[in-house]
Amino acid sequence: MKKKTIFITLLFFLKVTLVVIIFGFSKKPANSIPERKVEISTLPISNPSKFSDMNAANDKKNANPYYSRTDKTKLNVSDAEWKKVLPAELYEVARNKSTERSFTGKYWDFTGKGTYYCAACGNRLFRSDAKFASECGWPSFFEQIDPVSVVFHDDHSFGMNRTEALCGRCGGHLGHLFDDGPQPTGKRYCMNSVALEFEPDGPVNQGKKVSGLETITLGGGCFWCIEAIYKSLIGVEKVTSGYSGGRVANPTYREVCTGETGHAEVVQVVFDPQKTSVEEILKVFFTVHDPTTMNRQGADVGTQYRSVIFYHTGEQKANADELIEAMNKAKVFDRRIVTQVEPFMKFYEAEDYHQEYYRMHKNEPYCRMVIQPKIEKFEKVFKDRIKK
Repeated sequence: MKKKTIFITLLFFLKVTLVVIIFGFSKKPANSIPERKVEISTLPISNPSKFSDMNAANDKKNANPYYSRTDKTKLNVSDAEWKKVLPAELYEVARNKSTERSFTGKYWDFTGKGTYYCAACGNRLFRSDAKFASECGWPSFFEQIDPVSVVFHDDHSFGMNRTEALCGRCGGHLGHLFDDGPQPTGKRYCMNSVALEFEPDGPVNQGKKVSGLETITLGGGCFWCIEAIYKSLIGVEKVTSGYSGGRVANPTYREVCTGETGHAEVVQVVFDPQKTSVEEILKVFFTVHDPTTMNRQGADVGTQYRSVIFYHTGEQKANADELIEAMNKAKVFDRRIVTQVEPFMKFYEAEDYHQEYYRMHKNEPYCRMVIQPKIEKFEKVFKDRIKK
């Protein structure tokens, strides 16, 4: 217990020292929130209520007019046209039949419950209950969602005889089919993560539905800062600091601080959609942190401080994607937004001494120099949305 207390004390003073060194002798504000050319709260994005289900959300992918989760018509689109509408990495895999490096894709060891779609056209491909751990480094499934969702061609490239797996709607390359999978099919659909898009099953909170309430998990630097802000927003019922997005179960603060667990410091926000909205929650998020710095917020540096949205529902993903696109288009920031938008997997509540940290330590240097300016920014922009 004594060693733990010493570690926490040293870590706190290190944070304060870094803040003083970096900001103490300069005119740069300690909160390091960049000036915005357009105020985020004024950006017009779609009303969240129209995203009644994920089909509606994905049919709105304006950048790719061929993407739909409802239209099953087979596509006949030229490679030149696909190159215009697909991200470069996806185009290389789907149209040029490239293969991502093993153990690098975001779904190779992902265990979320839901449905996998073709990232190029929105066609339903696999259910999560057909996914298994194959140890090959790529996401693997033992059966497709229906007989026509995936089609096959003989592949004799690189001097090998293989069976290529392609999307049944757009013909995009997904990966290969092998005969070394588990029962009942004995098949292994070895897929590229970049060719897939995952949608979780319904609103969840650690796998349990919360009646009348929604949950979203957000990482925007030190969780002390974000927690203090959301506790003041009308419609927010609960805010909990913790860790998400990593590879280690039940991580400690000490482990997360090493940057080796893969977790981000996050807050899990439970809110009443009758009093606030996903759109407002996200606008607050982008107002009070810098989404253009990779793995950094001011003096806090490391992957645990990355900007990330872990969405729990299709509506949340659709709103996040649309708001990021709107901000980039409006050039709200001088640099492009690097915020990651990922499906929620697991949340681990942080230690008790992290909860309500700002409320209990308002006069400490880190709270005054880093957290307070963020709160003031929030109160200025959302002054009519603050709890009395």
